[in-house]
Amino acid sequence: MLPASSAPPFPPGLEAANPISRFDTRGRDLIFSQAVVESSIQVGVNGDRVWVKVEGRGSFLNSGNLKEFTREMVNRGYREFVVDLENCAMMDSTFMGTMAGVALRLKELGHGHLHVIHCGERSRNLLTGLGLDQIFSIQSNGTAAPQCELLQREKAVESAEEKKQQTSREMLDAHQALCDAAPQNFSKFKDVLDYLKQDLHQETASK
Repeated sequence: MLPASSAPPFPPGLEAANPISRFDTRGRDLIFSQAVVESSIQVGVNGDRVWVKVEGRGSFLNSGNLKEFTREMVNRGYREFVVDLENCAMMDSTFMGTMAGVALRLKELGHGHLHVIHCGERSRNLLTGLGLDQIFSIQSNGTAAPQCELLQREKAVESAEEKKQQTSREMLDAHQALCDAAPQNFSKFKDVLDYLKQDLHQETASK
């Protein structure tokens, strides 16, 4: 258990990832896997560093939880974040965009860093292919993580429509962060950004 003084408020629990392939024609965030992979995120604090361990897949299913958690820890004054990918099977663009968003926020504050450790070749290729090695460090090795806890919280009562809108907003923010991190990504995600903006506009207009 984390000491009471440093234990973070854990956002919603992680769900099993669905089998996915890539962005479909409607812009939904998908990855290249046919097998269902159980996924979870564990978090901990060691001194002035916040640790995030990705188990299984990092995807749009758990990106919102990670975003809420890191935002809360930044608000508490933490500026050093370590993402351990040793047991990460795959990441989709929403998850990588969420990581980019953390790094960009720290850059905006003028202090702090995001470090990716135990990064395998496949994950490294995904991250460098989007130019994210320009905004955070990527290492194939690293120190062992401290004791961590499952990232979770009681789910808020919300309608299916509200949940869908929140997911779309998180995906839009993540892909915008990818474009802010490396402008060449705009051509890759222009259709996705347009779709998500249109989707959110339609959902808002229908209320």
